[in-house]
Amino acid sequence: MKDKIFPTIALTVICVVAALLLTFAHEGTKDSIAKQREQKFSSTVEMLFGDCEIKMLDSTFDVEGVKTIAVTSDGKTAVEVVADGYSKGGIDILVGFDANGAVCGIEFVSLGETPGLGSKVQDEGAFREQFIGETEPGEKLDAISGATFSSKGMRSAVNTALKVYNENKEAILNG
Repeated sequence: MKDKIFPTIALTVICVVAALLLTFAHEGTKDSIAKQREQKFSSTVEMLFGDCEIKMLDSTFDVEGVKTIAVTSDGKTAVEVVADGYSKGGIDILVGFDANGAVCGIEFVSLGETPGLGSKVQDEGAFREQFIGETEPGEKLDAISGATFSSKGMRSAVNTALKVYNENKEAILNG
């Protein structure tokens, strides 16, 4: 009987200790991780719009894929969207909108696509420029050869940003 109970108790103690250690590690690093994420977002907004003051919105309007929305003091908006390319959640971009509601720029927060293939969506500026000036979600796409899934993921991300911006423009601009 003793041979059957001891391993169970030992395993339970090990699991409890491991769970406590993971909890302490999470609590100890979550503020630092949040601060680094905010700095990364701010630097990406700066690459998109230049040096400006931004206001983060509390809502993403419950649109799947939208992580953050920010508005500048001069009426420009940045929408962070995560979309699937070849890899799940591999495209994390910031879509910038000018005061008229047209896409004015796209910057990458992170890219988890295949280096040399899917990463071409970031490397080739002409690919990103096809989205500049759009005001409505579209289907037209000049995909990159060998990076079809990544190209379609970019189209999906831009369409998501356009959708959330167009459907909530008043709430976004009024903060």
